[in-house]
Amino acid sequence: MTITLYGIRNCGTVKKARAWLDEHGHAYVFHDFKTQGVTEALLKTWATKIGWEKLLNRSGMTFRNLSDDLKSDLNEDKALSLMAAHSSAIRRPVLSGDFGLDVGFSPERYAALLNA
Repeated sequence: MTITLYGIRNCGTVKKARAWLDEHGHAYVFHDFKTQGVTEALLKTWATKIGWEKLLNRSGMTFRNLSDDLKSDLNEDKALSLMAAHSSAIRRPVLSGDFGLDVGFSPERYAALLNA
């Protein structure tokens, strides 16, 4: 099974997810938003599967520090453009594989997805 973990290398939650994957022997490819970027097309694919609202990290500093113009009247197109331009506004980590797509990290959820 091919697993890709998307996130930001220095994010604490991403570090926990990577450590869990390593400890449980799951090989994965790590895609760092900061160095490798993220396309609107990929975000659109994810949004189709889980919804753009779940992808957008409204509680993070990046989103909170954006201008009110950028944050107001959000719809899918505006949110996807915002996340493509400000990758730190994407909820992390995003885990993708044969099992589907998952956002955020929970040891129990990862175990259910990957050890089923």
